[in-house]
Amino acid sequence: TVDAEWGVTGGSEPSAVVEMAQGSGLTLVPGTMRDPMRATTYGTGQLIAAALSAGHRRIIVGVGGSATNDGGAGAAQALGVRLRDANGNDLAFGAAGLLQLAHIDVAGRLPSIANATIEVATDVSNPLTGPTGAAMTYGPQKGGTPSMLPMLDAALANMADVVERDLGVRLRDLPGAGAAGGLAAGLVAFLGAELSWGADVVLDALDFDQHLSDADLLVTGEGRLDWQTVYHKAPIVAAERASARGVPGIVVAGSVGEG
Repeated sequence: TVDAEWGVTGGSEPSAVVEMAQGSGLTLVPGTMRDPMRATTYGTGQLIAAALSAGHRRIIVGVGGSATNDGGAGAAQALGVRLRDANGNDLAFGAAGLLQLAHIDVAGRLPSIANATIEVATDVSNPLTGPTGAAMTYGPQKGGTPSMLPMLDAALANMADVVERDLGVRLRDLPGAGAAGGLAAGLVAFLGAELSWGADVVLDALDFDQHLSDADLLVTGEGRLDWQTVYHKAPIVAAERASARGVPGIVVAGSVGEG
């Protein structure tokens, strides 16, 4: 159990903001205890439930920094979705449980979800499975060993198959579905969420374009400026928006890497 917070944006139409790393983040787990076969997004589901309980019907979920590879199964379970094995038993937490997934029952899902808009903010485009999927790309940093990675990938592949059969949602070809160990995919499948680029979500929430209207110069920054920056990271998105309005920009970076 950990203490976690969620926030609310300002403005006339406030949104609840949930950071999955607060409830299921890599920094919460000591290095020697990291195990993506067991780690769960259940706490993230609890944060979403808290926001819904408080009456919010628009929720932004940031999905960076995860310790998990459970495809959002834990979050779904926290919100009333039943995930069962072939014998009708509820699944254990973590990717290990997903290997046994045989049936999805959403009858007990929180009713308030039906009237909610859930937006997933991600800055990666990785698919759910395969060589560039959640397990193979990010599993090692979460404690995944070489022998474990194929099982993690198989767990997510099994989830994708059962989701498509039981819920009619295809996850395999969805860009960004592999974010946060597949949490992005799970939120789409189990809660009807939409995936958005995190940089755009943040800049829109800040009314960034309005601030640009009378600006002479954009000053933005990043810890490390390199080839990944152009893949829709915040500095490049800010710079693109500024450039479209004829505003020049400067990037202040902690370091400059390859590309």
